[in-house]
Amino acid sequence: MSPKLIVLILALLLGMQPVTTDLYLPALPAITAGFGASMGQAQLTLTALLLAFGLSQLIWGPLSDRFGRRPILLWGMATYTLASVACMFAPSMAWLIAGRTVQGIAMGAGVMAARAVVRDLYAPAQGATVMSQALTGLGIIACACAPLGGVLSEWVGWRWALSMLGFFGAITLALLYWHFEETLAQPDPHALKARPLVRANLEILRNRTFQTWCALSAGSYLGLFTFLASSSFVFIQALGYSKTAYGLLMLSMSASYIVGTFWCRWMLRRTSVHRTVGVAACLTITGGVSMVALAYAGEGQDWYGAWAVMLPMYIFMLGHGVHQPCGQSGAVAPFPHRAGTASALNGFLMMLGAFFMGGWLGQHMDRPVFALAHGLMLWAAFITFIAWTAVQRHGRPVVLKAAA
Repeated sequence: MSPKLIVLILALLLGMQPVTTDLYLPALPAITAGFGASMGQAQLTLTALLLAFGLSQLIWGPLSDRFGRRPILLWGMATYTLASVACMFAPSMAWLIAGRTVQGIAMGAGVMAARAVVRDLYAPAQGATVMSQALTGLGIIACACAPLGGVLSEWVGWRWALSMLGFFGAITLALLYWHFEETLAQPDPHALKARPLVRANLEILRNRTFQTWCALSAGSYLGLFTFLASSSFVFIQALGYSKTAYGLLMLSMSASYIVGTFWCRWMLRRTSVHRTVGVAACLTITGGVSMVALAYAGEGQDWYGAWAVMLPMYIFMLGHGVHQPCGQSGAVAPFPHRAGTASALNGFLMMLGAFFMGGWLGQHMDRPVFALAHGLMLWAAFITFIAWTAVQRHGRPVVLKAAA
């Protein structure tokens, strides 16, 4: 496969996350009202998806180490496409939650395999650059998703917005079937045996490099998730913006993320990964502090509007464009023979955090602006602490041999 094809496939696989969430978010208030559902049920359509996404990777990862990336990707994308069609025709909120859960299971195959493919094909240093290129593609996909979801849900209904998920799944499945070649050079015949699997998971979890980069990527994702899970209620319900305007605001956020990924590659060509992450953390903490400061200063004030939410988020997303590619590639770097398992653990821990964060947000959405501000500040502080301490001490990968 050519380098450009690899980046395109990685971008589509990683882009499943914004497609599955960003297209859906502008329609979430309308879905909630249409089914007469509670706020907790509305959040469950996200948290159930993410919990299934995280748990499924624990199964997909060892399966891909045993049988290869290609069969896992084909089965995963076929299931995702069918689940998307089921969500589009959901007759009730319970049906929709079930469909979103199956989507999450299938999405786990694509995103897990994408991170493993990077480790299959590239050394750790080059992997961060390739991951950054793929995440630039993710950002471009996200730019299109939110406005499209806003326009469709406002003008023709939320079911049409969800139909785009099935279309995306079908296109990706066709590309994989016709053009993706297996990247796993040597399948591990012991990958599914209980004792070697448990031993491999414990080895990965105890590895300081994995712990460090997993914490960084998880914290950065949870900061973004806090925004995604609360933003439609902040802008549409609390601040009174239309679904279309909300979609355009999400587009601008994705654009700032793209800039961050370009800046990441620029920095990596000039300095180390550790210094790049440390500098990016300055932006991260600035975004978190300014979000909280503006929320408290603007409470009840006429001047408080979208700019007071988006400006801190732009700053945070510039840092996110560095932390995600460096964190995701760094977490699997020490495990070339267990890249699928390491990728699965990384993804599971990220989604486990998102599940609990979504539950917390569901209990605090009576004041959505402050729920967003407090959540973002929490993760900004966590990311900065990891970037300035653990990354500098334990971030350099020591490549480990395959477990017997």
